[in-house]
Amino acid sequence: MDGIHSLDVLAIAAHPDDVELSVGGTLAKLARAGYRIGILDLTRGEKGTRGNPELRAGEAINAAKILGAELRENIDLGDSQVMVTQETRVAVVRALRRLRPRVVFTQHWEDPHPDHAHTSRLVREASHLAGLKKFDEDAGLDRWRPSCVAYFLFPRTFIPSFIVDISETNGLKWEAIRAHASQFHNPQSAELQTRVSTPAFLKEIEARDRYFGSMLGVDHGEPFLVREALNVDDPVALLTRQMNMYS
Repeated sequence: MDGIHSLDVLAIAAHPDDVELSVGGTLAKLARAGYRIGILDLTRGEKGTRGNPELRAGEAINAAKILGAELRENIDLGDSQVMVTQETRVAVVRALRRLRPRVVFTQHWEDPHPDHAHTSRLVREASHLAGLKKFDEDAGLDRWRPSCVAYFLFPRTFIPSFIVDISETNGLKWEAIRAHASQFHNPQSAELQTRVSTPAFLKEIEARDRYFGSMLGVDHGEPFLVREALNVDDPVALLTRQMNMYS
């Protein structure tokens, strides 16, 4: 985890596989377009019912390669123990200053999983603090603040700020999801079944992506929410990229 990078996008989530399930198609699309993509997992997922940390680490690396990520790191804050503290804020600030992402994708603050909700708040606070020169100054890392934090996998009561058409990279998304084989449906597994390991769970993910894709008139889409106003240079270009109203 040494060295300074200059990423275009960094996706930050609590557990290995969270990113793949939520924004895997978007990351693959951006990587194909030439953007430098990274993934930061905050825990090893060691409290998960299935698998173990070592197995999950290998799955995570394989999934990142499938998506075209330049790097994937894990700062191991402890599964089911992600909290917003001075120690965890420093850990995420140091990661942001090393990886220097222009844009950050992370989880929504009202996600029912405590680790996900705390990740959202932690990333938002760290993204601001990373731009303060005197915060954690002794670490010797230059200040850096992402231009924007965009949130994924938000409650259905929210309307997305934008949706990314992932129709062309949906296959890569699912290949990356299946790389996390220890977590999802496997009729040969003798481990305890969880909601995530049922066939119905993956059907929900597919249905969700088709739903948001249908809002664009495409096969699959991934939604994002931005809390701040978006600075749009060309509103005509933006607003004419909608589906054909007369089709």
